[in-house]
Amino acid sequence: MSSLTAASVPGPAASPSARSGAATVELRGLSRSFGTTVALDGLDLTVRPGELLALLGPSGCGKTTALRMLAGFEHPDSGEILVDGQDVTAVPAHRRDAGMVFQSYSLFPHLDALDNVAFGLRMRGVRTAARRERAAELLELVGLADKGGRFPHQLSGGQQQRIALARALALRPRVLLLDEPLSALDAKVRLTLREEIRRLQQELGITTLFITHDQEEALSMADRVAVMRAGRLEQCAAPAELYARPATAFVAEFVGTMSRIPGRLRTADATVEVLGRRLPVDGPLPEAAGDGGEVDVLVRPESVRVEADGSGPDRVVAASFLGATVRVTVALPDGTEVKADLPTHEAALLPPGTPARLTLPDRPVLISQRRS
Repeated sequence: MSSLTAASVPGPAASPSARSGAATVELRGLSRSFGTTVALDGLDLTVRPGELLALLGPSGCGKTTALRMLAGFEHPDSGEILVDGQDVTAVPAHRRDAGMVFQSYSLFPHLDALDNVAFGLRMRGVRTAARRERAAELLELVGLADKGGRFPHQLSGGQQQRIALARALALRPRVLLLDEPLSALDAKVRLTLREEIRRLQQELGITTLFITHDQEEALSMADRVAVMRAGRLEQCAAPAELYARPATAFVAEFVGTMSRIPGRLRTADATVEVLGRRLPVDGPLPEAAGDGGEVDVLVRPESVRVEADGSGPDRVVAASFLGATVRVTVALPDGTEVKADLPTHEAALLPPGTPARLTLPDRPVLISQRRS
């Protein structure tokens, strides 16, 4: 395990040739059960050379199991794991050529920062002078060149995680694995460190798989985001595509904020009646609904328009200031609440209690089976 948790990079600035050597990772048909619990159910996923791919999903969706399988800590019941076309499914963890950063840092309390970074090199038999030189270079790379003599208890949480990252880069791995590395940090440190991790990953061009349940982290850091649910892959796409064109209702609601508005399906022309209009349906029609069936229309807050209207059927019930925008909550006559993000100057005309009229833009909408 020590050599897996220590891995590295050529130096402060990776060359184009280093980037071109980034690995391709393929997970093919991975399945894993723990008793009656299915953790992975035929997962297929490819991580492209040099990209940062985030595995995103709720607790229990299988993302951590997938990461641990790639690291070699878990073995699939069926399926294959390939790195640059080579099957590593049965290769032990210490021979996987992967570096891993854990959520809990996992630093050795009796070693100072420099020796923590150099630990994997020591296990590989690298001579003292060479490993200390390499460790010092990596501490400089993560902005902690002056902290090499400090022990973990003398460092902040963010500094400890930087040390863990430097250690994971010390052996120059082909693949970097990040297991929710920011979840134990406070919000401000988390924001700073995720920017630094992304900068380093791009600078080094290392293929990286990042596990998180935080959608903001995934969308802001990753080249692509793979959303998982119940051991299966729901969608894998670039952040902008994932947000704007979710493939399923689950992705739509898990990534970003989404409101459900009652509608009625018209299968003949694949439209839905909602808020007095007929809009085209984006994506497959729910089989159980049928023509005239009740469905939910899924809309983002920025897609909703709200205007004050003394005779309007709707009513503003709440407003939350978000800076440049205000999130206004509007109640429909049936009690359904819909969120709308409006410019601050528009929201100022819509205090709670204001009669209003809610409208949607004339473009395709995603629908889902009506919730009971």
